[in-house]
Amino acid sequence: MLVVAGFGFPNHDIGGPDTLVIVHMVSIGWLSTVLCGALFQFVPVLVARPLYAERWTLPALALLTFGLTILLAGFLTLGGHFDGPPRLLPVGASLLIAGFALVVANLGMTLWSARPLPRPARFVAAGLACICVTAAFGGIFSLVLSGTAIGAQWPDLLVSGVPIHAIAGLGGWLTFTAMGVSYRLLAMFMLAPDGDARLGRLAWLAGIAALAAGAVGGVLALWRATGVIVALLLAGAAALLSLIAYGRDVLGLYRARKRRALELNTRMSLVALASLVAVAILGAAFVATGSLLAHVGALAFLVAFGWLTGLVLANLYKIVPFLTWLETYGPVMGRVPTPRVQDLVDERRALKWFVLFFAGSWAATLMLLVDAALGFRVAVAVVTLATLGLGEELIRARRLADVAEPLRLPTGAVVPHLLVSRN
Repeated sequence: MLVVAGFGFPNHDIGGPDTLVIVHMVSIGWLSTVLCGALFQFVPVLVARPLYAERWTLPALALLTFGLTILLAGFLTLGGHFDGPPRLLPVGASLLIAGFALVVANLGMTLWSARPLPRPARFVAAGLACICVTAAFGGIFSLVLSGTAIGAQWPDLLVSGVPIHAIAGLGGWLTFTAMGVSYRLLAMFMLAPDGDARLGRLAWLAGIAALAAGAVGGVLALWRATGVIVALLLAGAAALLSLIAYGRDVLGLYRARKRRALELNTRMSLVALASLVAVAILGAAFVATGSLLAHVGALAFLVAFGWLTGLVLANLYKIVPFLTWLETYGPVMGRVPTPRVQDLVDERRALKWFVLFFAGSWAATLMLLVDAALGFRVAVAVVTLATLGLGEELIRARRLADVAEPLRLPTGAVVPHLLVSRN
């Protein structure tokens, strides 16, 4: 809604405080928060081990929430929207670092107990390493922007370090982790066997090489004050190879599936994957033509919404009804007639919202590519409307609104709470 109102990029500078508010609301407040929640539930399934410390999850959420709130206040202060102390940025960043440290420690210890790791879990482990790099750079940037870190070298570090911060966060933490999780989810939802081991290994190794070149190579280049562009080009080439191998492996899962008629969530996950393919193609084309910097905002938007948000919404459309079914009908299953999980949703009605969401995401990307700010805001309004529509579908699933009355609440079943599970 802020973007629709003209707040942030492209109406303001891509590196300005207003844009930083939008970027961190999406990357931390939305994508990172939902990914942390998903990993707390899904990593134990991936490695067949219990979560190391269940009691750490709520403090982690609290630290991330309060840290992000203070960080956003710092950016708004930096942009002149209200008066606030300069230390807001480093305080917010410190809380975020503490929150992510709890997440990494909890998930990291869970993975450590399950060595050797299965392939999807290796992607997650790499993603956890990347959020450490992202948080470290973010902490340094907060000191520079707040004026706490003073010196001639800091402005140069800010300019050169932002690409590394973005690659580690958007490419490593969010995308690489999502790739690993989607391996297992797609195979499970399509009733497909495990993918090609060679392609999966290539996707992982090439991805690790890309992240190492972008993060480690970038840090070394900053230390030597030269070679950042070379490190980023090497990272881009390795990332393209990783995405090609990943895409071919997912295509193999699709062809080998036993479930011929795919449910809506799986079909929409594949559409989200198509957005990732588009990012790879466009990114390679922009590098070849020397126009990557001019279009980096459009690529970041397509990654954040067409790929990551699309994948999250598609999987939430399956996971929320499934958990609702377990909570409501699991205790009475076998004693009374119960509906199917599919009966909790209306796929035909939800399809139009997914179509609007992806069409809006792609249109918004196109508007950024042709530098049409007003068209971009209109397209984002469509994305917002579609997201609200899908949110309503999830609420209806929690409220059992689409379940036929004879089966809706059999004896012993209770309507679940909207946001809190009883299990």
